[in-house]
Amino acid sequence: MAELNSQATLDDIVFANRNQAYGAYDLRKSYPKTVTRALIIGGVLFTLGVLTPTIITALTPEAKEVSMTEVDLMKLPPPPIDPNEPPPPPPPPVELPKVNTVKFLPPEVKPDEEVPEETPPPAVEELKEAVAAEKTQEGDPNAEEVIAAPEASAAPTKVEVAVEAAPKEEEIFTVVEQQPEFSGGMAALGQYLSKNLRYPAAAQRANVSGRVFVSFVVNTDGSIQDVQVLKGLGFGTDEEAQRVVKGMPKWRPGKQSGRPVRVKYNLPINFTLE
Repeated sequence: MAELNSQATLDDIVFANRNQAYGAYDLRKSYPKTVTRALIIGGVLFTLGVLTPTIITALTPEAKEVSMTEVDLMKLPPPPIDPNEPPPPPPPPVELPKVNTVKFLPPEVKPDEEVPEETPPPAVEELKEAVAAEKTQEGDPNAEEVIAAPEASAAPTKVEVAVEAAPKEEEIFTVVEQQPEFSGGMAALGQYLSKNLRYPAAAQRANVSGRVFVSFVVNTDGSIQDVQVLKGLGFGTDEEAQRVVKGMPKWRPGKQSGRPVRVKYNLPINFTLE
């Protein structure tokens, strides 16, 4: 009995006086083998999953890298000249149309014995339909006189054209010795805003109040430019603030070293519900 007890397992002890043909006993007896088999299969699958990319990389042939070289067509050398190939024939001469001419030479001073017989000058009627030249010839009456250019002429002189440079935009300052000022000072600016500022209906319905920070540039003549909203409230307040600032009269421009300069100015505008 002691030997049986020493060789008995926990399952035998638990099911000693019970029906061992019940399924629970078989499940407990086969559980260690099932767990071992599951661990082995899981380990094999995990190892295959980890090594699959390495195996695919090892079996896949490496693709050859195709190198592309950028070629500048303007820098390509000219094609080689074959010494055995005859040169191309010259272009045919351009035949200029002939015009009617009348012989009329300029006067030339000569001794009396060398003076030829006097040739009367051409009549005015002849010069209407012909051109004065060294000899008389018949040509196309519809052709116009063409002045042929000399074969060898000097290189054309390069004409330099003066190009007017674009005016340089004046620098925009943020801090200057004398800041720009609304005409009449800050009190007049407050009166202008309270008189011209309209509370948007959408902001009233949404009960929106606060400050809209507007940035703009005061030019050297005091005009307002580049109106932008730095921080807004929405509901139409941003657009209303821009409208009021754009409609401002001219300011006193800011000055740097005694001369007017362009200055960027930031202005908070209050929207308060009464």
